[in-house]
This record gives sequence, structure tokens and C-alpha cells, in this order.
Amino acid sequence: MSQQISNGRSDWFKVFIIALIFALLVRKFLFSPIIVDGPSMQPTLYDRDQMIVNKFIYHITKPERFDIVIFHASEQKDFIKRVIGLPGEHVMVEDNILYIDGKEVEQPFLEQHDDTPIIYPIITNDFTLEMLPGGYDEIPEGYVLVLGDNRSNSTDSRSLGLISIDQIVGKTSIIYWPLQRIHFLKD
Repeated sequence: MSQQISNGRSDWFKVFIIALIFALLVRKFLFSPIIVDGPSMQPTLYDRDQMIVNKFIYHITKPERFDIVIFHASEQKDFIKRVIGLPGEHVMVEDNILYIDGKEVEQPFLEQHDDTPIIYPIITNDFTLEMLPGGYDEIPEGYVLVLGDNRSNSTDSRSLGLISIDQIVGKTSIIYWPLQRIHFLKD
């Protein structure tokens, strides 16, 4: 009988170890949580929003315009921003209007869609791609231009330069905490 109890404990221990390894692999390679730090993505995301990052998506597809991505800004810090410009494109903002290759592009995500009071208007200072670090006239292959939704309070491509697709950790589109903000983000 003690042999059966010992085998039962051994089996449960094996199951626990396998489940732990599986959970660690999922977190490392597929999905992981992230907490928004700061106001740079308001009004879309707020400080302390908790989200799930899809880490494998860009192994099978390329980033698309307006994806919200997490990328390595440094070895110690990851940032969350929105993809605005893609390889081969020219980006500029003039009078708060986004132009891609000279054509006006709507940015509906900058509009307030909830009951949170607007603390400050969303204003993007005028810039052209040539004015950003690197001085490119077109976004090179393998890079994207990212901006925070809170354009007046965001460290993004305007100061960091273009972001290598290799720096991107993944895409996020699900807020799971706080409970009153649970929802999928629209592209």
C-alpha cells in the first residue's frame, strides 16, 4: 500500500513538473503578460492596464499599420507603441494630420471613446521622416516607425529613430485588467 501512495505522489510530481515546463515555454515563446507603464498610449491604453502579448505572431506575419507592439527600447526597458510607418513608406505629420506617402491617413484611435475626461488634446508636432534620427527619406526594409497615441507625451520613433522588426517582442490587442477595461482593441 505504501508503494501505491509513493507511486501516486511521484506521478503527481511528474505532472506538476511537466505543467510547469509547459507554462514556462508558453510564456517564453507564445504569450506573456505586460503592464502598461505611463500615459504614452492614452486614450487607448492607460497606466497600469494589464495586457497579453502575442509573441509568435510576427514569426508568421509582418507588422501592420496601427498594430500595438511591444519592443525592446533598451536591454532593461520594453516600450509599447503603435506601428505607424512600414518599410518603403514616407511618413510625415503636418497640422496634426498623418500623411503616408503624401496621402492623408485617418487615426480613429486618437479619438476619445469612453467616459474618461480628456486631460489634454492629442497634438502631434509637425515632423517628416527626414527629421527623425537616421535622416531616412523612406523607411528601410526590416524597420517600422512607431508613435505613442499620446503624441505630446511619448518617447517613440521621433526621438528613438526607426525600430528594427527584430526588436519587436510581439503584438498586443487584449486588455484583461482592470476588470472594467477588459476588451479587445480594434485595429
